[in-house]
Amino acid sequence: MQDLLALRDLSSAQVAQLLDLAQTIKQRPTTWQNHLQGKSIALVFEKPSLRTRASFAAGIHRLGGHSIYLDAANLMGSREPATDVGANLALWHDAIVARVFSQATLEELAQASDKPVINALSDVCHPCQAMADLLTLTEQLGDLSKVTLTYIGDGNNVCQALMSGAALVGMDLQIVTPEGYEPNADALALAQQTAQANGGSISLHHDFSNLQQTDAIYTDTWFSMGQERDSNQVMHDFAPFQVNNDLMQQLGASYFMHCLPAYRGREVTAEVIDGPQSLVLHQAENRLHAQNAILVQLFAGAQA
Repeated sequence: MQDLLALRDLSSAQVAQLLDLAQTIKQRPTTWQNHLQGKSIALVFEKPSLRTRASFAAGIHRLGGHSIYLDAANLMGSREPATDVGANLALWHDAIVARVFSQATLEELAQASDKPVINALSDVCHPCQAMADLLTLTEQLGDLSKVTLTYIGDGNNVCQALMSGAALVGMDLQIVTPEGYEPNADALALAQQTAQANGGSISLHHDFSNLQQTDAIYTDTWFSMGQERDSNQVMHDFAPFQVNNDLMQQLGASYFMHCLPAYRGREVTAEVIDGPQSLVLHQAENRLHAQNAILVQLFAGAQA
């Protein structure tokens, strides 16, 4: 691993290694407390954040490193191209964590920087979230190749990261979206091909009529930052796809997942997200451990 720009760029073995490492770091944190000693990492954010910013800053500190936060909305774009930002940051910092609107920006940063670049969210993929989700499911259910996950809602960056992650671990993933809100067709086809090679499956649906029973249901907000959509139309199209207790029981789901922020009464009822089956805080906590595993692996790759 030299960069982590999208989960689809990893192999099944790399994902398995990251999950094992994340569990090890979580269980024995003091063993890793000096791993990034003397390292400085730039957090370059075009989008606002709670979990991503706070978990990266805390995780880097726990590994003995230092982080600096840069509001990229005032630095990158019209003021200065991403290539110049990446080249300059690489002079002073040992890695770049970037939360951006466009995947192209990440690629420009990585091309200009000889230091590792991590995708902390783009319009295409959210690999750090997906790794935290896989870690959470591993802790709750064990062997991911025997897990069925159902994602309901918008075929957005979170959905596309989950597709890649599920495919690489051989999981069964059912994606349910309103018509017209599907994930990228090429990304879906690639994930389906990868899943088949690993003994898993990824299927796309537009209603709940032909779904298999599932271990967990995952949803996300219906409105992603940076999207320009008619809010009334979105609310109309997504209303039948709300996750509630009836749906959890219908599909036999033991767990509920959401990457947050969540809007209770919209994509999920308060009864579900605040209930005992909810894993949302486990997912949020595991952002730190999954990201620390990614940092450790990237620095190992950079030193190899």
